[in-house]
Amino acid sequence: MLVGIPKEVKIHEYRVGLMPAGVREVVAHGHKVLVETGAGMGVGVSDADYRAAGADIAFDATEVFGTADMIVKVKEPQVQERAMLRKGQILFTFLHLAPDPDQTRDLVESGAVCIAYETVTSPHGGLPLLAPMSEVAGRMSVQAGAHCLEKAQGGMGMLLGGVPGVEPAKVVILGGGVVGRHAAQMAVGLGAGVTILDRDVNVLQDLWTQFGRSVNTVFSTRDAIERHVLAAHLVIGAVLVPGATTPKLVTSEMVRRMQPGAVVVDVAIDQGGCVETSHPTTHADPIFEVDGVIHYCVANMPGAVPRTANLALNNVTLPFVVALAGKGYRQAMRDDRHLLAGLNVYSGEVTCRQVAESLGYPHKAAEELLGI
Repeated sequence: MLVGIPKEVKIHEYRVGLMPAGVREVVAHGHKVLVETGAGMGVGVSDADYRAAGADIAFDATEVFGTADMIVKVKEPQVQERAMLRKGQILFTFLHLAPDPDQTRDLVESGAVCIAYETVTSPHGGLPLLAPMSEVAGRMSVQAGAHCLEKAQGGMGMLLGGVPGVEPAKVVILGGGVVGRHAAQMAVGLGAGVTILDRDVNVLQDLWTQFGRSVNTVFSTRDAIERHVLAAHLVIGAVLVPGATTPKLVTSEMVRRMQPGAVVVDVAIDQGGCVETSHPTTHADPIFEVDGVIHYCVANMPGAVPRTANLALNNVTLPFVVALAGKGYRQAMRDDRHLLAGLNVYSGEVTCRQVAESLGYPHKAAEELLGI
């Protein structure tokens, strides 16, 4: 199989679908890899590095999309990329379709086989391809929030951890999953006062075991969310419903009542965001203000630390790339139901139930369409 690696074109996205070590592995399994020139420059990898790993170098994205059997990316295909997809071509990348009707429509019309990193599952019930990026985003959320609390950024001018004799900032984390846990680790490490809200009692018990009295764990109700958000200096949205649009837990009315200069970092923005006043931003223009509250809603947060993020992502995506290339998508999904869970769009049909329900498409079971 010919595996294509285009250069990412989303604003300030520096990651790349495969690093040279991954290319070498794919080539060793008897496949060809075509990398767009300059694709690795954002992570310090040259065309020569890719050639040394066994890849060929393409002049532009048109050549990659036009010849490759499978496209391996990081972020969702942009408009110009979606126009180059063709029927039967495999697309393997983050998609986040539920809040993105335009992308979903284009992928349906392309006839491509679209597999989303974020809905591939694991035998243990997790999301193994999303997890490393959630770890990065969780840690970055605290860095971003601390920066936004500075007066020059429009924040109230608080140091997250305070100093002796001065209380630290109050950090409220909505969701105790991977993002929430890693955000809590960073916030606790900086000396902030941390509260985590979640609806799963088992998650709260695990958090208590991990952090003890370093964090305050609270069962999430509308009343609890309102009470803690209004008292917070930094709110981190770490909610995830796999494949579906994120519920709006923080209303615009709550935002109006938050402290002036407080900060919201909505990590859930890839799936629509859990704060009603949120909308996606970019690394080029990351923040905006609503009712005196600073919002940081960058949709590709890990793109700011591409070397760390790329290595972590490639560690988990590479085995699936090798399986798809070696077996073809039909056999690979027959052999691995967890990979099958990643199929979101197939030959003009929406196969992810959550995406279909969010955007009003008829749902077609992947098993039925693939004859599994």
